[in-house]
Amino acid sequence: MTFQGDGPLDTSSVSGGGGGGGGAGRIALGGGAGLIITLVALFFGINPGDLTGGGSATGAGNVNNGTSAEIQQQIDSCTLEKANTDDICRIVATVNSVNNVWNDQLQGYTEPKTVIFRDSVNTGCGAASSATGPFYCPADQTAYFDPSFFAQLKQMGGSDGPLAQEYVVAHEYGHHVQNLTGALQKGNRLGSQGPQSGSVRVELQADCLAGVWAYHADKGPDALLEPLTQQQISTVIQTAKAIGDDTIQGSRSNPEGWTHGSAAQRSRWFTTGYRSGDARQCDTFATNDL
Repeated sequence: MTFQGDGPLDTSSVSGGGGGGGGAGRIALGGGAGLIITLVALFFGINPGDLTGGGSATGAGNVNNGTSAEIQQQIDSCTLEKANTDDICRIVATVNSVNNVWNDQLQGYTEPKTVIFRDSVNTGCGAASSATGPFYCPADQTAYFDPSFFAQLKQMGGSDGPLAQEYVVAHEYGHHVQNLTGALQKGNRLGSQGPQSGSVRVELQADCLAGVWAYHADKGPDALLEPLTQQQISTVIQTAKAIGDDTIQGSRSNPEGWTHGSAAQRSRWFTTGYRSGDARQCDTFATNDL
């Protein structure tokens, strides 16, 4: 268990979507003023530069079958208690927790939307499939999750523990924080590949911001999480290492092609955020010692 208590969750910013066969496996990344942002396919080591184009956007989470209604019904039934046993409700509860933390930590924070989908989904950044992995679209300020990713993450060597799944959600919300602060735009100007690239700096900062969330998520009278244990934190570290560029690419790994950072870097930056609880310690743009 990670969530404490029972009772309904705030589902006002979460909706269901997706379904149907053979959705597009590519996504157009972008937002405002022609900005091209190299930030998703976040966990599969895909070169974001190869993903631009994608399908046409028809609205966030827009689908043509009953799957979205089925997911929405499950979302609407979520409680804190269910969040400890159900992947969809765990995403919803984490959204509640992450929004609570950033509303306290970041002046001017505005809550993004979240779409939980299956198979494929249309977004403000284009069409995406489950193969894209969890992602954040700055064009519609929405985070997208297919819960089937958690099983794939375990196959990649990550953990399927509750906090590891919550880390995935918090990482995507870290991208929303970056969108609000201008870090995404800064990362875009610094390039999409290489060990010192803007893409790597963006991803490592999002890991650090997820750590900041974890530091605050179990503190205070309104905390939704029970006190975190070192064993739970170790599942996040395991997961961060499993999705490092060098881990995913194995012996073929070439730092000049990195987009997300190494296993050691991803785990180190999450740990930096978790130990400090201070977003100011997450400035991956101020150092070359990534």
